[in-house]
Amino acid sequence: MRGLKKQRRIQIIALATVALVVSASLIGYAMRDGINFFRTPTQVASEPPPPGEVFRIGGLVEEGTLVRGQSETITFHVTDGAASIPVSYTGVLPDLFGEGEGAVALGSFDGQVFVATEVLARHDETYMPKEVIDALKDQGIYVDPETGKADMSTAPNAAAASY
Repeated sequence: MRGLKKQRRIQIIALATVALVVSASLIGYAMRDGINFFRTPTQVASEPPPPGEVFRIGGLVEEGTLVRGQSETITFHVTDGAASIPVSYTGVLPDLFGEGEGAVALGSFDGQVFVATEVLARHDETYMPKEVIDALKDQGIYVDPETGKADMSTAPNAAAASY
């Protein structure tokens, strides 16, 4: 009698483990298109992703690089202070999009140009995506819009850097 209970318990545990693995695999398979990794221009320049991989790139729109052509295609460069990546976008840009402002683009890198399918800009005058702020702080070039002072709190050499 005791051996039968132990065997039944092992069967239930094995069945629950298989069900857990199958459900986790199905969830991962369903989310594969919805997960987009964030990269900074420095990361893209140092380790270019394979062509066709969809990811987000963010930083500041570099001054003097925003070009609105005759068609709907707009080109600009995204920078984090250390590297600059050219971006090409066909469509209508958000109203608050501009040079020197924070932006995040979704698309893929073809080896030379980041081809964006979506461009996001701040939704008010002081907003900047958290990933962009963190990347700029890591580079040591983030300026707090409220105080106008450089925020070096997470920079690698924050104690050694001076302005």
